[in-house]
Amino acid sequence: MNDQKILTRVVTLLDTIKFSHSIFALPFALFACFLAAGGWPGPGRLILIVLCMVFVRSASMSYNRLADHGLDKHNPRTADRALPAGKLSRTFVWGFALVTVLGAFATCYGFRYFFNNSYPIILLPLLLAYVSLYSHSKRFTWACHFWLGSVLGLSVIAAFVGINPRGISWGAIVLACGVALWTAGFDIIYAMQDIDFDRQGGLYSIPARFGGGRGLLAARIIHGGAFVCYALAGYYLSLSGVYFTGLIVAGGLLIYEHRLVRADDLSRVNMAFFTVNGFLSIVVSGMGIIDVFY
Repeated sequence: MNDQKILTRVVTLLDTIKFSHSIFALPFALFACFLAAGGWPGPGRLILIVLCMVFVRSASMSYNRLADHGLDKHNPRTADRALPAGKLSRTFVWGFALVTVLGAFATCYGFRYFFNNSYPIILLPLLLAYVSLYSHSKRFTWACHFWLGSVLGLSVIAAFVGINPRGISWGAIVLACGVALWTAGFDIIYAMQDIDFDRQGGLYSIPARFGGGRGLLAARIIHGGAFVCYALAGYYLSLSGVYFTGLIVAGGLLIYEHRLVRADDLSRVNMAFFTVNGFLSIVVSGMGIIDVFY
């Protein structure tokens, strides 16, 4: 296989697992690292946290694509994805998933070997099982959005477990709840694109179950709850004006996000889903990290 083919396959693989969507959870995990350490967590722990995030997310997204392969083939929106389009084989994706799982175990062992912290490697199997089972949730419950939200919310708790397990407080839990609700809200918006397909295929989502208009209303309410959780987290974690300034910006971004999408106009869903939420994650987490040192 020549270099061009290798590069093409790598790019295709990264697109398959939506590596760019790491922008949603990774900044919050980094924010949690600094919170757990009460400042600079050190390069070793920070590198291990980032690697764990990359490996666990890559493993879960690979499994998600494998689990949804049959559905993606029949959905016009997803039929051109790498697996249904034949650009990657199931064997190749299974192999990549195995490599990333092994990478996650090796990285978690690093916490035990270098920092005498066994919690990450002990809890990793439960985490992998939980994040993988999400891929099947839309087959039996419209609460699948909250399952996905909890997966991203766990990134906050996982960072605390890696840096300072005894430092998990109400503030960390409320921050994780904020991430979970924020994710559930924008996942509902994203699911607006598949209302007809989900209904025809017997799949579950809030828009498919309650309709597009009510789905968007639910997303607004859920995002309101996320904003409250972020504010409470700042209070419990004794953060100051720097963090809350970022939170005000985040509130404006959430309002803008909901102005972009209507039940009868989904042309700007991708902008609302990726661009706006990517900025929100960076703003809240970035201002929060600055606040830790303020």
